[in-house]
Amino acid sequence: MTTAGPAPAPEQDKGGLRTALAGLTTRGRSFLAAGVAAAVCAYVLGQSDLLRVGLLLAVLPLVCATVLYRTRYRVAGSRRLSPARVPAGSEARVHLRMDNVSRLPTGLLMLQDRVPYVLGPRPRFVLDRVEAGGRREVSYRVRSDLRGRYPLGPLQLRLTDPFGMCELTRSFSTYDTLTVVPRVEALPPVRLNGEAKGYGDGRQRSLALAGEDDVIPRGYRHGDDLRRVHWRSTARYGELMVRREEQPQRARCTVLLDTRAEAFLGAGPDSAFEWAVSGAASMLVHMLERGFSVKLLTDTGNSVPGDGADGFAGASQESADAAGLMMDTLAVIDHSDGTSLSPAYDVLRGGNEGLLVAFLGDLDEEQATVIGKMRQRGGGAVAFLLDSEAWTTEPGEVPGAGSASEESLRLLHEAGWTALTVPRGASLTDLWRQADRQRTGVMSGSGTEGRS
Repeated sequence: MTTAGPAPAPEQDKGGLRTALAGLTTRGRSFLAAGVAAAVCAYVLGQSDLLRVGLLLAVLPLVCATVLYRTRYRVAGSRRLSPARVPAGSEARVHLRMDNVSRLPTGLLMLQDRVPYVLGPRPRFVLDRVEAGGRREVSYRVRSDLRGRYPLGPLQLRLTDPFGMCELTRSFSTYDTLTVVPRVEALPPVRLNGEAKGYGDGRQRSLALAGEDDVIPRGYRHGDDLRRVHWRSTARYGELMVRREEQPQRARCTVLLDTRAEAFLGAGPDSAFEWAVSGAASMLVHMLERGFSVKLLTDTGNSVPGDGADGFAGASQESADAAGLMMDTLAVIDHSDGTSLSPAYDVLRGGNEGLLVAFLGDLDEEQATVIGKMRQRGGGAVAFLLDSEAWTTEPGEVPGAGSASEESLRLLHEAGWTALTVPRGASLTDLWRQADRQRTGVMSGSGTEGRS
């Protein structure tokens, strides 16, 4: 929620009455012109009655402008977004509140908020007389099919007199930002080779592998089982120490998003690139909900949430913040100028990245080879390939042969990937299940698998 301070009183503006006269409406200018014309005709014709009518017509807009200019009431405005982060295609509501912080009641107020064109028409509201110390609340809805960060504001307040002769505009200085994130599709839990659940059946027990001498003890806490007391460490430190009998290690998942401009054709909400961004967002949210440590990686080698420690979003308390950070990143992500996926391979090489899920555009043989080498030994790897030619083909037209896409699929399958092509308008939920069936058909009878 953003609160703006009181709008400046009109008499504080610079420029004197010139500012007020510049605010004359069409009606006010017409009255002034008619009055001057009537006064001139009265002088030429010698009609005193017509002169009085002309003076009345000319003086009325001037009096209204003067009174409005010297009005002393002050107002404060605030704006609240609900919610401040919204998926593409969904609506958010903007709540506006105006407070009269002066001792005088206001006249007729016209409230207007500035919004980008993609969010809809500019909202305007007419507020009746606001008593001293009173408030008025209004709201409007915004919606965008395009992800991004959009500024809302600043608020503009138009003051007008009862006769509609003059309007003066006052602007507040603060604004808010609405973040439109990619659409997220709920994914079903499936089994994939190389993944292990975040906690539970798939966690590793370090004590069983390391042995008694390598146990890292910790101080005794109220409620610890006395059978876990490590007497050797207790004698060494002079206080009760207990064994850490198991040290769960969260399973990891890396989501790779190809953003190369040359790999995607077309633009707009229904383009292949937007599908890939939405798919990456859905996969990140799904893996976080399943207890995985996750990381978003692009073809440029940049990762989110960051490169500190292992670069993954770990603790449950950090998961919500990491999810928000990754969604904010995906809200504004755009095409890169890169032509190779090698920077991403350099990041993945030599590290334990766990399950790897890639959303890729067009691949030539060289880039398909690079992707094939990204798969870690013993780790699961799933790739979704978007053929730009198929996505840009108009309904009714016959797309090309797509041999390049088939060759890329063959190279990825030979490298051990579970790879699928993404037809235009496909559902990620169906493809996720299809990836599970493909992996089951190829690797039936393989080792122990966890559930994501």
